[in-house]
Amino acid sequence: MQKKLYLLPFLLLFISCKNEKAVPVLNTSNYFDVLNEEFTGDLAYETTSFVEKYWRVVGNLGFNKSVYKIAKELEKSGFVKEDSATSNDILTYRIEKRPLKNPTWESVNASVNIIGEDVLLLQHSTNRNMIALNSYSTPKEGISAEVVYIKDLKKLKDIDVKGKIVFAETSPHRIFNQAIVKGGALGLITYSNPKYLQPQKNTTSIQFRSIPLNEEVKSWAIAMSYKAKEKLKAEFSKGKVSLKVTIETNIYPSEELTIVADIKGNKEPKERLVFSAHIQEPGANDNATGVGVALEMATLTAELIKNNIFVPNRTLTFLWGDEIVSTNRYVKEDSIRAKDIKWGISLDMVGEDTEKTGGTFLIEKMPDPSAIWTRGNDKHTEWGGSKMKLEEMKPHYLNDFLIDKFKEQGKRTNWVVNTNPFEGGSDHVPFLKRNIPSVLFWHFTDQFYHTDNDRIDKVSQKTLKNVGVSSLASAYTLLNANNTTAKSILLNIEKSAMSRLQEEQRQSEIALKKGDSLSTQLSIISAWKDWYINSTKTTLDIVKDSTKHQEYIKETSKKIDSLSSKIIEKLKRVKKHSLLTSENTF
Repeated sequence: MQKKLYLLPFLLLFISCKNEKAVPVLNTSNYFDVLNEEFTGDLAYETTSFVEKYWRVVGNLGFNKSVYKIAKELEKSGFVKEDSATSNDILTYRIEKRPLKNPTWESVNASVNIIGEDVLLLQHSTNRNMIALNSYSTPKEGISAEVVYIKDLKKLKDIDVKGKIVFAETSPHRIFNQAIVKGGALGLITYSNPKYLQPQKNTTSIQFRSIPLNEEVKSWAIAMSYKAKEKLKAEFSKGKVSLKVTIETNIYPSEELTIVADIKGNKEPKERLVFSAHIQEPGANDNATGVGVALEMATLTAELIKNNIFVPNRTLTFLWGDEIVSTNRYVKEDSIRAKDIKWGISLDMVGEDTEKTGGTFLIEKMPDPSAIWTRGNDKHTEWGGSKMKLEEMKPHYLNDFLIDKFKEQGKRTNWVVNTNPFEGGSDHVPFLKRNIPSVLFWHFTDQFYHTDNDRIDKVSQKTLKNVGVSSLASAYTLLNANNTTAKSILLNIEKSAMSRLQEEQRQSEIALKKGDSLSTQLSIISAWKDWYINSTKTTLDIVKDSTKHQEYIKETSKKIDSLSSKIIEKLKRVKKHSLLTSENTF
């Protein structure tokens, strides 16, 4: 009996070890298998839920609480503050603090009611985007004044609005100077929800607006929902309208916080991949989701490293801050560091429940010819993009590499992954301006974009997980990329180039039959050929012995050039046949 009792603890330990999940060491063959098990989306969702409670403006309470929430979670997972770290610390973070040039802003409360009506027209508790950013408070008792409806904005300068409230269907920023500064109006009440928000369906949505911060006039503006706008217009059909407006905001000096976490590479620590997620914005999907996904990516990677499951050869960096401003500073302030940033990726609106929001998950590509000639399956979003020039193209393997990785996760989980031509407007832009390869992960169209209906109920934990898994699988592949990886990427470029050229051939044949010029179609084919051939050369940035890889590049480029030449000859024959047919008709 004594022997049995002595052996019992060892037996229990043995059973425990057998039942404990053994996670294999990560490598390119099992990234998706392991990450789909380990990345739950729990922290991403919990963080999204925390951050979305606040109307975040750089320097305000909600923004700063979000920064310290990130710091707390990083420390829990083993990150140490950079200023107290040793050379042996792989996981470090820092919070950068800078005085703000202008004061920060917070919305607190507001209400608007039509004088003579019992029911409020708008109230902050249900429409938290109603106060335009940079609005000052009214007196505690509010302001009561007549409303002037400006139907024709061109006539605003000729109408007496002094001491009144100006109502117009436009952005408040657009009329602020004329109505408030020059005209002496007390405040503005405006409506300008775009069609893609489906305002007649989402009648209570208000897309947030802003006015210039003017410390002299200390004025304000109210943004309206479709429902409120229609109600106010209906009142004007009855005669004179007056409103009582009560606004409470906080405007005060503050500092700008940026939080940066580094996971130091084992072999090439100076070379890095940077994920950027901006904190400011008032919504859940935009961009509490980006903040949450990046945080779970960072903490999971830390856990895998501590358990000797993953060892990154290059450095992985996570940046949370003010959209474009923080990223722009990061790539500009240290030219030596910027030189070694190999890839930059923006996480912006990455957790949508698309059944509720509409649209789809998108990878916004680096500038390629689809940003010049947008046709076939390529489509710009409602955000829109200006037509680019050939000299603005950014040939690189990153586009097709990431598309391939994300499509793999899409197949595993029945998740829709699409792309859009370059449009700009987020944290990928500062990277691209410094010639650092960069893309944007996002969703569009979103019928709740920038509105106060962009709340946690529009977020999908499944989407958060899909984006996190795909992002990490892509990142780990790049961080440990070598000659074998480069060759694999070359094969992917070849496959993508062939598919693209064949699709462009089909589109050109359709265009020619419609009477479009042959020279334009040949230019398109040549542009894609050049883009892909130049993309093959960029794979040299991840190889050590380039001699053999140069040969692989030549082989791939030759195949792309050969197919391009055949397509060009085919298009010439199509054009010739079209002309002969036309002549015979006459």
